[in-house]
Amino acid sequence: MRWLMLYARSRQVPASLAAVVISTLAAWALAWDGGEGAGDPLLPVLVLTTGAMAASIGLSGQDLALDRTAAICWVTRRAAHVLLAGAVVAAVLLTAQTMGKDMATTAFVVRDSAGLMGLVALGAALSDGQYAWTLPFAWLSFSAFAPPPTSAPMQVATWMLLPPGTAAGTWTALVLTVAGTAAYAFAGPRR
Repeated sequence: MRWLMLYARSRQVPASLAAVVISTLAAWALAWDGGEGAGDPLLPVLVLTTGAMAASIGLSGQDLALDRTAAICWVTRRAAHVLLAGAVVAAVLLTAQTMGKDMATTAFVVRDSAGLMGLVALGAALSDGQYAWTLPFAWLSFSAFAPPPTSAPMQVATWMLLPPGTAAGTWTALVLTVAGTAAYAFAGPRR
């Protein structure tokens, strides 16, 4: 159990978790209007993106050379880190929703959290954990100001904001999750 605590501290998990909780509670407070039901998907997507960006800090260790030469299997640990971080980001938003304000459905939260963590993991594999946040930030920025998704390419580009039953949104999130997690698990953060 000691190795797990050391790993969490070296990956700045407590600070990331605090950022996820604080940003979720702030967005929940802003969304409170006394109404019922899910509204605009932009606020929950913003919360999930902020959570994924906060979790991205821990995708690279203090010393990459030490990580690469350690005599342990990093592939499973890296994949577990990405998947567990995505689950925590989704769980924090879903838990905040139990306090009275539904910002999004469970399927929406799970799909977007998984896709965003895959995007963060892909960013870490391409540009290091320090800059892994840039891919989800850029994608959200484009999605927020994109024209309505009437064509298949625009649905793929704005997958984060689509309703949970949309095939293009689900498949895009699934591809990002699998590709990003695999790239990060096998390659690790870029040096």
